[in-house]
Amino acid sequence: MPPGKMIHVVDDDVGFLKGLERLFRAHGLRVVTFSSVEDFQARARPDEASCLILDVHVGASSGIDLMISLLRSGTCAPVVLITAHDNERLRRAAKSAGCKAYLQKPFPAAALIDAVRSVAGPLL
Repeated sequence: MPPGKMIHVVDDDVGFLKGLERLFRAHGLRVVTFSSVEDFQARARPDEASCLILDVHVGASSGIDLMISLLRSGTCAPVVLITAHDNERLRRAAKSAGCKAYLQKPFPAAALIDAVRSVAGPLL
């Protein structure tokens, strides 16, 4: 693995997480995945994150609420929000919360790689 920080992904779809792990590793990027907000809160080290990829709807939790909480606690890793349930209200909420990129599922793998490289840049 190359030096640099890791991409942190939070999504409740375990199959999707495994696919993202393979995708990022195939591109030489370091990744750690979390299947719930609670899992992230228990195991994550946000100071080691170059980028956070958060699903908007993670079980009963909200990726947007997690992002806001992390920003308030001083975590400054850029966030890419992903969702299968896109609407204008979510896009506005994501933007006002400070989201750096927003992708609607399903998205091309290249779109996610481009978004991560764009927001995380030299931290990778």
